[in-house]
Amino acid sequence: MMNFATLEAFLKGLAQNNHKAWFDEHRVEYQQLRADFMAFVDALIKEAAQVDSQLATLEAKNCIFRINRDVRFSANKNPYKTNFSAYLSKGGKKFPGAGYYFHFEPGAAFLAAGIWMPEAPLLKQIRQEIDYGWSDFERIVNRAEEQGLRFEGEQLSRPPKGYDEENQAIAFLKYKSFILSEPFQMQSNDLKNHFAKRIGQLKPFVDFLNQAVDHQA
Repeated sequence: MMNFATLEAFLKGLAQNNHKAWFDEHRVEYQQLRADFMAFVDALIKEAAQVDSQLATLEAKNCIFRINRDVRFSANKNPYKTNFSAYLSKGGKKFPGAGYYFHFEPGAAFLAAGIWMPEAPLLKQIRQEIDYGWSDFERIVNRAEEQGLRFEGEQLSRPPKGYDEENQAIAFLKYKSFILSEPFQMQSNDLKNHFAKRIGQLKPFVDFLNQAVDHQA
């Protein structure tokens, strides 16, 4: 059973001691936490598949991210991430399209759905989907915001090529990522059911974005 208070304490310790010696001293604790987290994600997949059947064949091992950081091209040489995270989508964490992301980090935990910084061809297709299906997209986003979710992402300062400021969807067409998110408390009760409920609410948004993936294929 996942003990989020224990996970929070471990991640706080790692943030203060982000080096191999400390991690090696706590490796057994990490391995137990990772096993518990994998079991939690497997249970979440089972619950979430009731509202999004495309998740039914997923396994936690294909959704959970490694704790080791790739420091080759980063000025930050800390070897470990200070979070546990997972990405649920119809193709697992390597799927290039939209899905559901869960980020466990003390003081910065959040859930999100959508797609972050898609490659240029897919980004172009997403913008086209939003332009053509604006009324549906607007309705989906408005509904999600009414449910307490927030739209976010980096934006261009000017309209993307092929669009102008008069386009009714221009505020969204300027985005380079398309994300709906909310923060959560790691020690909240019944996170699994809360996440499953949110997946049900976010599914129309994910499905809309994945139309671009399907049309690109």
